[in-house]
Amino acid sequence: MQKQLQLLRDLQELDTEKKVVEDEQKAALSEQQSLKVELDRLQGMVDSLAGEIGVLEAEKRELDSAMVLEQENIERSEGRLPQIKTQKEYVAVLKEVDTAKKLAKELQASIDAKNEILSSLSADKDEKDGELAASTEQANARCSEIDAAMVSVNNKFAKMTSQRDALLEELPKAMRKRYELLMSRRAGMAVVEARGGACSGCHMHLPPQMYNSLFVVQEIQSCPHCSRLLFVTAPD
Repeated sequence: MQKQLQLLRDLQELDTEKKVVEDEQKAALSEQQSLKVELDRLQGMVDSLAGEIGVLEAEKRELDSAMVLEQENIERSEGRLPQIKTQKEYVAVLKEVDTAKKLAKELQASIDAKNEILSSLSADKDEKDGELAASTEQANARCSEIDAAMVSVNNKFAKMTSQRDALLEELPKAMRKRYELLMSRRAGMAVVEARGGACSGCHMHLPPQMYNSLFVVQEIQSCPHCSRLLFVTAPD
């Protein structure tokens, strides 16, 4: 029974250390994920700006084409004026020219407005492109550092997992099941020391007779309050 209790203590100690290593792995993965999320955010902003620029450029091309057509209409109409014979037709053509010039002026105003917006968006995109490039370089460097550091951590974790499996194999099946159940229900603390007449897991006092019996390991006992498995350290 003493050997079984020692196995449980060794197992608990190993699981506690293993939890620390596992937390390191999770922290490293979380940091890498955070870096990726930030890069995705910046990439999304760049893509959004690129999309806006693309739409505006398409609209501007349509305006440019319309402007070319109006300029051609103006030139064609003005070219007809010297050949016109009647006053009525002359006035009608002048009206066409005036209308075309007015439309051309409106088109030019729209083109100028598009150019202004495009200039602003392009500047924003250039800034975000630079920010994305710098962040990508930094993130890649940091992820490489984390990957390098995690090699030894992952090896240590694998070794601990193997050691844990070996310790579990030495325990009776019922005790293995009991230990694993306590680990899941008691936040990773299944085996705790009883000190000063109390359970160090839940800090509740134990019955005096029970506490004294822990010094003579005849059976593995559990705390009547939290069900954790108990051990005591014999006084010097």
